[in-house]
Amino acid sequence: MAYQPIENYGLIGDMHTAALVGMDGSIDWFCFPHFDSPSVFGAILDDRRGGRFKIAPVDGDTAIRRKQFYWPDTNILVTRFLSADGVGEVTDYMPVGVEWQGHGRHQLVRRVRVVRGAMRFHLECRPAFNYARDRHDVRIIPGGACFHSPQLHLGLATRLPLTPEGEGVVSDFVLREGESATSILQDTEPEAGCGAGLSEEEATALFKKTVEYWRRWLSKCNYSGRWREMVHRSALALKLLTFQPTGAIVAAPTCSLPETIGGGRNWDYRYTWIRDAAFTLYAFMRIGFTEEATAFMHWLEARCAELNPDGSLQIMYGIDGRHALTEEHLDHLEGYRGSRPVRIGNGAYNQLQLDIYGELIDSVYLYNKYGSPISYDLWRHLGRLMEYVASHWDRPDEGIWEIRSGRQHFVYSKLMCWVAFDRALRLADKRSFPADRQKWLACRDILYHQIMTEGWDKERQAFTQYYGGRALDAANLLMPLVFFVSPDDPRMRKTLDAVLKSPEEGGLVSNSLVYRYNVRDLPDGFNEVEGTFNMCTFWLVEAMARAGRSDPERLDTARLIFEQMLGYSNHLGLFAEETGPSGEALGNFPQAFTHLALISAAFNLDRALGNWR
Repeated sequence: MAYQPIENYGLIGDMHTAALVGMDGSIDWFCFPHFDSPSVFGAILDDRRGGRFKIAPVDGDTAIRRKQFYWPDTNILVTRFLSADGVGEVTDYMPVGVEWQGHGRHQLVRRVRVVRGAMRFHLECRPAFNYARDRHDVRIIPGGACFHSPQLHLGLATRLPLTPEGEGVVSDFVLREGESATSILQDTEPEAGCGAGLSEEEATALFKKTVEYWRRWLSKCNYSGRWREMVHRSALALKLLTFQPTGAIVAAPTCSLPETIGGGRNWDYRYTWIRDAAFTLYAFMRIGFTEEATAFMHWLEARCAELNPDGSLQIMYGIDGRHALTEEHLDHLEGYRGSRPVRIGNGAYNQLQLDIYGELIDSVYLYNKYGSPISYDLWRHLGRLMEYVASHWDRPDEGIWEIRSGRQHFVYSKLMCWVAFDRALRLADKRSFPADRQKWLACRDILYHQIMTEGWDKERQAFTQYYGGRALDAANLLMPLVFFVSPDDPRMRKTLDAVLKSPEEGGLVSNSLVYRYNVRDLPDGFNEVEGTFNMCTFWLVEAMARAGRSDPERLDTARLIFEQMLGYSNHLGLFAEETGPSGEALGNFPQAFTHLALISAAFNLDRALGNWR
C-alpha cells in the first residue's frame, strides 16, 4: 500500500489527542491517550509496520471517486466514496463536550453509511502499540474486539462481524441505501471487554451533540472579514491542537514528517514552544477566543515559575509542562516514503534561542492589555527572567530556525531581545511595577543601535540574517509587526524589496512563496534543499499590508500573495509546515504556527484594505 501525500489527510481530535484520516478512509496516525503519547496507528511513518484503521469500499468493476470535507463549522470529517453502484461515506470524529455513559473518556467514532445504491466495504483495524515496538494480544468477543498491550488496552466496539488476521481484525460487509454501521475505538480496562457500543439512535444523538459543541464554540469568533471561511477553519484547527488539561498548544500533532522527502529534517512537533506564545495569544484574542488565550497564559505562567537555576527558560516544554524531551531515533521504522531517521522527542529543547524571551514578554504584555491584569507574583518571575536577558542578550545562539551547525549573532534573536526590554518597560510603567528601568532602558537602546549598524548590510540594502553575514532571513519580516521599525521605514522597504526577489537573484520568494532563508548562504547542518515556509509567506503578507497603508501598490501585492497562498492549502483548508516545489505539503501537519500566521495576516490585511475601499 503506497504512502498517501501528506496533503491528503484531514484531522480529528478531542483536545487531548488527534488522528489523521486519509482520503482513502485510513487512519494512519493516532497517538493515545495524548498528543505526545506513543502511536497506536502510525502507517504514515511506516506503511508496513506502523499500523492503521481503515474503512473503505472494496474495489469493484466501477471506479470509485473520493471526496473529503468537514461538516460545516465543525471538526467532524466526512470521507465520501462515489461510484456508479452506490454512494457511501465514513464520518469520523472524537466526541467533545458530552459525557456518554458506559464509554471511555476518549473515543474515536467511525460511522459508515450508504446514501444511494449499495456498497461493499472492508474494515481493517491493525494497532501497532508504542510506535510498533510492543506486541499485543487480540481477542474477538461479542460486540467487538480487544487489543491488549503491556501499557495500553483498547476496545473496538462494533456490531460488524470481525475476523482475526495477524495482529488485527478485519470485516467485509455490505450496506444498502439508508443503512449504517458504527464502530468505536476506546480505552478499556484489561478485563472490561471492548467497551459499550452505540445503537444507531445513540450514534445519531452523539453526532448531533458534537456538532452543537463545535458550532457553539465557533460562534465566539468575532472575525467577519473577507476570508471568514479560512479564518474559521484555522481557528478550528488550532482548537484541535490545544491540550485541554493545561491550555498548551502543540506545534503540530505529528512527528517526523519530512521537510525534504528522503531527507533528515524530521522533527517531533508534539510539544509547545515558548515562541508560539505571543502569536497564539495575539491570534486568539484578535478573533474573540479569550478563554483559550487565558488558558495558555496560565500554562506560560506556570513555566515562568519553573525557571532554570540561572533564571533562563527552555525553548519548549511538554504539553503537561515537563522539561525533558530527550530525542530518540526509531530505527525500526522506515519513515514517510523512506525519510529517515524517524525521531521522537526533540533535542533542540536545551538549545540557546534568545528570541523566546521577547516572544514571552510580548505575550504577557498583550494579555495584560487585552485580557486580564497579570499578578505581582508573575511580575516577580518576569523580573528574574529579565535579569537573565540583560546578562545574556549579547551571546550568539542557535536562533529561531534551531540551526545545528553552530551559533551566530542572529538579527532576529537580537530583535526579540529588544522586544523583551521594550515590553517589560511598557508593562512596568503601565502597572507601576518595580523594575530596574535604567538597566533595561540601556540594554534596549544598545540593541537598537547595534541592530541598525551590525544587522544592516549597506551594500545589499537589507537587514541580514546575522551580524557580519549577507544572507537574508524571513524572520526579519517581523520587524514592523513588533514595532521595531515603522512599516514604511526606508530600511524596511528596501528589505522587503530584497526579500521579494527570487532565490536566483538573492531573494527568498518563488512564485509568491517565501523560503525562511537560503540554505546555500547558511549551512544548517543538513545538505538538503527544503520547501518554502508557509508561515513566512503569511509574515510577508502582513509586512506588505502594513507598508501598504501608505502605498496602495504594496497593499495590492499583499492581497495577491495572500490569496495565492490560500490556494496552497489542502482540500480541507489545512496547511503543513512547508510547501514543496510541486505544491505538495511537507513537514509536520497541520502546523499551528502556519494557521496562527494566517489568522494574523487575514486580520491585518482586511483592516488595511478597509482604508482603500
